[in-house]
Amino acid sequence: MRIGIDDLTHPAVLDLLNEHLANMYEITPPEHVFALDVSKLRAPDITFWTAWEGEVLLGCGALRQLSSTHGELKSMRTAKALRRRGAGRALLAQMIGVAKSRGYELLSLETGSHPAFGPAHELYASAGFSRCGPFGAYEENPSSVFMSLRLVPSAA
Repeated sequence: MRIGIDDLTHPAVLDLLNEHLANMYEITPPEHVFALDVSKLRAPDITFWTAWEGEVLLGCGALRQLSSTHGELKSMRTAKALRRRGAGRALLAQMIGVAKSRGYELLSLETGSHPAFGPAHELYASAGFSRCGPFGAYEENPSSVFMSLRLVPSAA
């Protein structure tokens, strides 16, 4: 598996992000969908990664800098037909490592509360994330689950 920073131009990446947005709108009320489209993922405060197996896109994820000590995970997605191969876990480990190297003290995320998000909740919990309240500009709502991970900055 190869993970690298992505420029969001490859057709397979665009297809995966479209799948992600469509699925979010299928299972979450529109006013509580916080997934970002491609134009927002190209913001300067966001780093976007993709995971590939040869020429096959397995998944993607992004890290947004909220402050010099706080990051947010965004757009974590594994292609539906390619799940259970470790891409989500590998992407998560990559982003946690980068967050630590940047000196972030806290890494947060917002995900859905629909049962379809259960595997994501389990993945995040297995990496040490725990439920928390809203952060940044988010507000409490019944469709969101907020999680965070306290980081120990690397000594680099």
